[in-house]
Amino acid sequence: MEQSTPWEFSDDRGRLVVAGERPERIVAYIQAGATLWDHGIRPVGLFGSMHDGASADPAKAGELPLAEVRYLGSGAALHPDALLEDRPDLVVAVTYDGESLYGLAAKTAQELEEQVPVATVAVGPGRSLPEVRERFAALAGSLGHGEPLALARELDAAEDELRRATAGPAQPRVVALSPAGPDKVHLARPGTWPDLRALAEHGVRLPEPVAGAGTNWSTVGWAEAAALAPDVVLIDARVNAARIGALRADENWRAIEARARLLPWNPEAPVSRRAHSRFFTEVAGAVRAAAARK
Repeated sequence: MEQSTPWEFSDDRGRLVVAGERPERIVAYIQAGATLWDHGIRPVGLFGSMHDGASADPAKAGELPLAEVRYLGSGAALHPDALLEDRPDLVVAVTYDGESLYGLAAKTAQELEEQVPVATVAVGPGRSLPEVRERFAALAGSLGHGEPLALARELDAAEDELRRATAGPAQPRVVALSPAGPDKVHLARPGTWPDLRALAEHGVRLPEPVAGAGTNWSTVGWAEAAALAPDVVLIDARVNAARIGALRADENWRAIEARARLLPWNPEAPVSRRAHSRFFTEVAGAVRAAAARK
């Protein structure tokens, strides 16, 4: 009788995660689940963050078939028993601070780790986009799934396209934001988001918002957002962000909408070559179109 091989993975909290054999039944935070799906791994369950509701946010799901993968809930209402109901042999989470499991209450995380191996990938400000992508690739590889070489070539081509789009003299201004309503907006600080830092490294002009208390966001009124004079707006597409229709009562938003090209943006997008190729290609197209209008 063939003996199973123990599985292990050094996660981004500096912990060695071990199992008696390679895990096959995986419950994941929705961003991690969407990333694993891009690597050919189907989770048995997904959970959301404190910002999510009783249903999975399709903007976070990437290409996950949400009708086929069970959503277990989110936030304070998420009980450890719900996460364990589908008998996972691994939970995959993300961490922003290098220690806590994003989306899970501390008590829930503790009870979970007492019963099932938990692996985390760091997605916060300390990591570049390629570093985060490679960490997910390493985890997927340990689970027996690699990305085809063709996807690496596609990503190289998308990065080249973005660099060409930003090389001209026009230099459109790109602002990433999350609408909070008609009175205020969260402006993303480019240096704290791996995907935005990657855009800047490829030549995208991302003006810095005004200083404030937030680490990842500067929360201001729409007048301050309009003052950045964006030519392209990467607008948060997650369900917790205010919808565009609710913003049009504000004249500053109307001025932004009249001036800028709007591109849906998922701050918690899948971290894979497939997803990043699509993201860079879409931004390149928006930048090129904005430059043509200048």
